[in-house]
Amino acid sequence: MTSSIIIEPSTLYIVATPIGNLGDITLRAIDTLKQVDLIAAEDTRHSGLLLQHLGIHAKLYPLHDHNEQQKAQQLVEKLKSGASIALVSDAGTPLINDPGYHLVKACRKERIKVVPIPGACAAITALCASGLPTDRFCYEGFLPAKSKARIDYLTKLLQEPRTVVFYESTHRIIDSLNDMLDVFGEDKSIVLAKELTKSWETIIELPISQLIIWLKEDPNRQKGEFVLILEGYHKTNDEELDPAAIKLLNRLQQELPLKKAAAIVAEVYGLKKNQLYQLGLDTKST
Repeated sequence: MTSSIIIEPSTLYIVATPIGNLGDITLRAIDTLKQVDLIAAEDTRHSGLLLQHLGIHAKLYPLHDHNEQQKAQQLVEKLKSGASIALVSDAGTPLINDPGYHLVKACRKERIKVVPIPGACAAITALCASGLPTDRFCYEGFLPAKSKARIDYLTKLLQEPRTVVFYESTHRIIDSLNDMLDVFGEDKSIVLAKELTKSWETIIELPISQLIIWLKEDPNRQKGEFVLILEGYHKTNDEELDPAAIKLLNRLQQELPLKKAAAIVAEVYGLKKNQLYQLGLDTKST
């Protein structure tokens, strides 16, 4: 089976590339990269290796986070002059936590045609294999780098009913999971996917506390690109809780931070801290 595409002048093509396994490049993507006048790449050296593998000789133009706002207008002028341009990132679908937003926005503003050439995306690849609900989900990208900002961000997601997808890096995976442990509790289940489509691909589901232990058991497990997926919040049935526990929680909230109050009540009544914490949040919002 072959694929063909007629490249149009003055058109920007958003081309998804493999996230690991080079066999995941689409026929349409190959045809596009072969025929465009210019390829705007996040890292020209990295993309050059992919093009070399595909036997494609093309002119590359660097477009990354540090120069995109300045260079986007130059590419727009080339497009207006009749050039066809493909936009690629280091891996996966451009603009999904990768450069390209300013360029695409500028093209739409100038009424330049933008054509997506779909393909791999780490978030969707991990989600479809996670075993968590996929009918409704939200993508949150990378969490903040600092712990306080990260905890504040995660706390806002405590009552998010949709499946939540994050990206995380090698250097912050343990710290981020520790903050998730503080916010969601040790029993909250999470799916970790790393090195997707590569020979050492790993997709594992564990309670957050156990996942941290699993990662620390082998430093090699902490290396790679990570997708973290959390199941959405399901409202607690308050009738299942001892009324005395609810009463104590309400009283302690008047004197203590909710997190501390929930921990005390959980210890006294043998309940889950995150369940009580969520109950306290629900009470505050009503």
